[in-house]
Amino acid sequence: MSRPPAGASKPAVWTNWSGLESARPSETFAPVSANAVVEVVGRAAERGARLKAVGSGHSFTGIAVADSMLMRLDRMSGIVSVDGELVTVRGGTRLADLNPMLAERGLAMANLGDIDEQTIAGAIATGTHGTGAALTGLAGQVRALTMVLADGRIVRCSPTAEPELFAAARVGLGALGIVTDVTLQCTPAFLLQAVEAPEPLGEVLGRLDELVDGNDHFEFYWFPHTDRTLTKRNNRVPVGTTRAPLPRWRRALDDEFLSNTVFEWTNRLAARRPSLVPRINTVASRALTARGYTDDSYRVFASPRRVVFRESEYAVPRAAVPDVLTALRTWIDGHDERLPFPVEVRFAAADDVWLSTGYERAGGYLAVHQYHRLEHRRYFEAFEAIVAEHDGRPHWGKLHTLGVERLRGLYPRLDDFRAVHDRVDPGRMFANAYLERVLGP
Repeated sequence: MSRPPAGASKPAVWTNWSGLESARPSETFAPVSANAVVEVVGRAAERGARLKAVGSGHSFTGIAVADSMLMRLDRMSGIVSVDGELVTVRGGTRLADLNPMLAERGLAMANLGDIDEQTIAGAIATGTHGTGAALTGLAGQVRALTMVLADGRIVRCSPTAEPELFAAARVGLGALGIVTDVTLQCTPAFLLQAVEAPEPLGEVLGRLDELVDGNDHFEFYWFPHTDRTLTKRNNRVPVGTTRAPLPRWRRALDDEFLSNTVFEWTNRLAARRPSLVPRINTVASRALTARGYTDDSYRVFASPRRVVFRESEYAVPRAAVPDVLTALRTWIDGHDERLPFPVEVRFAAADDVWLSTGYERAGGYLAVHQYHRLEHRRYFEAFEAIVAEHDGRPHWGKLHTLGVERLRGLYPRLDDFRAVHDRVDPGRMFANAYLERVLGP
């Protein structure tokens, strides 16, 4: 290949959203088509180089770090085709862009996470999920994938075409190839009625099954150093219900000013004066007021998150959630930790995706956070030790320390995934240090 592939650019430092991971790739590419991706893959093969595709860089781990060649998928965005409720989109499409495009066509994704900055390929690769006892993560909505493999082939996989590759690639960690297109099972567009309210932690845990099973989507945030939570109930409303969104001023006040601007200020104060954190959390949790509104589903699911933080998230059996939270609270109360970020708790149904945190197990998801200017390691290590007692499975895009031997005991199909990995990328073109740790060499 005598000339640089289209979209090639000079080396530049790449950094993920949290600032924890960075790389200086030898070359960066921004292809516009699957054929252009094939050209870059061929260039990597000629050189015996590694190649990593990146989306929005929203993972906290090093899963997307490129130690040689880097491919940005930003220019591979948009809807390719619509066939009823089956929608094929390009892999670099950001969820924040996809959701309005679906809405224009009277469609929606059945469930989403609470952040929409990720690309669709990156979101499914890392096992992104939302909350809802009867709903799986985003990978459960995938019906087919088009990928460029290490040998330069463009392959479309589904339950009937390359079924083992499909089973592995729905949460593929970016290890199996470059995902150029994703076919999603969508649903007719729908409205959600959101009800948010502060409640005592003990009451939430005492009624947990009722709250989880009695709502389409239920989650809550617990504020460490207090007994207070913020609960969120999102439920579908009958067709024909009129939208009743938050007034623009209320959304600007709550979701931008209080949840981002003021939250940044209080976290900076916490970093300077850690002793104030219990008081800050008490004031913050008691300042929360109930609110309700009805809006397009994607506007309810996702909220802006501009305060930079560190995060670790594990899935445990749903019944273990109260025990994990109780143990975590006991540890926090017994140690000199100051934690201005709440603990997020969500729920999801079991699925059949090999490396999904929900593989054959309904789960409770607990996510711990720490402001980026405060030390997080001791807190996260304690959290990992607690969830380990309940066979916790780590979110692939969030901080954890597990390696392949421990993960093999948590994911029954990990060796099946490794067999597919050996077949489609024997030379480990798409590998990096993180993947070597979690998948082995």
